[in-house]
Amino acid sequence: MKTYMAKGETVERKWYVVDATDMILGRLSSQVAAILRGKNKPIFTPHVDTGDCVIIVNAAKVRLTGNKLAEKTHIHHTGYPGGIKEVTYGELLSKKPEFAVYESIRRMMPKGPLGRKMLKKLRIYAGPTHNHEAQQPEVLVLK
Repeated sequence: MKTYMAKGETVERKWYVVDATDMILGRLSSQVAAILRGKNKPIFTPHVDTGDCVIIVNAAKVRLTGNKLAEKTHIHHTGYPGGIKEVTYGELLSKKPEFAVYESIRRMMPKGPLGRKMLKKLRIYAGPTHNHEAQQPEVLVLK
């Protein structure tokens, strides 16, 4: 028997819509990251992008467990001396919910050029509408 190696040109991609209403951020992110990588397919090959495209709607209604809204912080550096900026996830979800969900998924993806290519198949919307009806996405219910 030979091991099957998928080729990037022959992979068939599907489009999925995920409703993030009342879903926990980490659980949503880990399951979406697996779909973007293609780990839900039998043809998964680690060095080839075999994943599907994912549209996340209602990102503003995602939940965090425990006291994370007040205690967990997102930190970034501006590049200047003393330029560390901190914002709590409560503020981040109210101002930029798409960014909070995107960052959570991005940090679960492989680092490097292949991971960045996989992330381009992700679309996130704060509200319930999206403009990808032409792709005929399937509704995907995550646990």
